[in-house]
Amino acid sequence: MSKFDDVVAKAAEQLSKVGINADDQLLRAVAKSQGPSIYLKDASLVSCGDDAELKRVADNFIVKKLGVTDDAGIKKALEGACSKFKPVRMKMRVAFYYAIVKDLKKESVFA
Repeated sequence: MSKFDDVVAKAAEQLSKVGINADDQLLRAVAKSQGPSIYLKDASLVSCGDDAELKRVADNFIVKKLGVTDDAGIKKALEGACSKFKPVRMKMRVAFYYAIVKDLKKESVFA
């Protein structure tokens, strides 16, 4: 199994732990959009307790990649993802972003 396949498999496993049945094709597209950062320990994780981190997620992913500019929508998406992943200590960025994409119904960005 390649490193990429390993990351995707771990993200799918983490998503299933929080009750999300992942679409493999969409999950792979979200992972691919993150580039090589998915292989770096610190960059591959998201911390809901770090406001600066959540701002980066909002600015660099939700606004720039998904095109959502509504502040209430951004806040709702972040709160929803953090709530879903609350039981997970090490939140994988790929899984976290996948949950945001599904929540905002932005699958078409990765089609």
